[in-house]
Amino acid sequence: MDTRYSRQILFAPIGRAGQEKLRQSRVAIVGMGALGTVLSNHMVRAGVGFVRLIDRDFVEPSNLQRQMLYDEADAAEHMPKSIAAHAKLSRINSEVAIEPIVADLTAFNAEQWLTDVDLVLDATDNFQVRYLVNDVCVKHGIPWVYGGAVSATGTFTTIRPGVTPCLRCLFPEAPRPGEMATCDTAGGIGPIIHIIASYQATEAFKILIGAEEAFNPNLEHFDIWNNHHQQIKVAHARHANCPCCGQREFSFLNPDTQDGQAVSLCGRDTVQISPLDSMSLDLDALASRLEALGQVERNKFLLRFHVAPHTLVVFPDGRVLVQGTDDVSQARTLHAKYIGA
Repeated sequence: MDTRYSRQILFAPIGRAGQEKLRQSRVAIVGMGALGTVLSNHMVRAGVGFVRLIDRDFVEPSNLQRQMLYDEADAAEHMPKSIAAHAKLSRINSEVAIEPIVADLTAFNAEQWLTDVDLVLDATDNFQVRYLVNDVCVKHGIPWVYGGAVSATGTFTTIRPGVTPCLRCLFPEAPRPGEMATCDTAGGIGPIIHIIASYQATEAFKILIGAEEAFNPNLEHFDIWNNHHQQIKVAHARHANCPCCGQREFSFLNPDTQDGQAVSLCGRDTVQISPLDSMSLDLDALASRLEALGQVERNKFLLRFHVAPHTLVVFPDGRVLVQGTDDVSQARTLHAKYIGA
């Protein structure tokens, strides 16, 4: 251990005792896009003992400019991001247990995947999932680090249940679809990703080794193109009437309140359709049935069915991405026609 982590051990706030705490720690990363690739790199290289990678998507060429773990082969093979990341990270540090999860984080599985860890790192691209993470972490007393980056701007803050405001204290309502820019609508440059994720990772190290004196109590916002940095003091923003941390009403964990069966992915010209219950889909059988109807591409993680001008990407857990439309009704029709109920 001394050779691999010697420079980290020499950093006095971590030292040998802190390194051992990192080795015994468990972290879940929600989202393996731009922020997730940097966060996972930091966690694995630093020697965090267990890292779970949760992502529903696969690698595309447009990811390669800022999602630093992936390469052209991953995009050509349509590799699920968590699988591609696992392959790279396992070669970086074989001492770390890395668990890739190819799935959407939902009310049905969030507690299963987020409650056996010491820390959750947010690398998602939408507030609905963040509110779900917030509900799980507040309910079970697990700290998590919120982060978001788009264009040349980014924001992060650390949420410690019972100590700091939770996400719904800071953002009582989710932005409506189309109100916020995304990387697919406003673009993004790589440096802001590394800045925000590196701040998140630093806060993660502080939490995992118990360096309370160094915790950052603020919400930080950066605009690196225009050279702006805003530090917002939020320590006193906790609300007794907050539905999550105040009233302990975890509505995002209630499957009956979720509208996640079919959702248009903002800026992606894609609709995701998810099954109500967990399932296992026989992709080989589906491929045989679809081959007479259009072009089928297959790897062991997903199936792509091309029926111009649309592409249906089917995962073993029953999720389907209908590409080429943002119309939920049209996507449902295509799903019913080719995949079935």
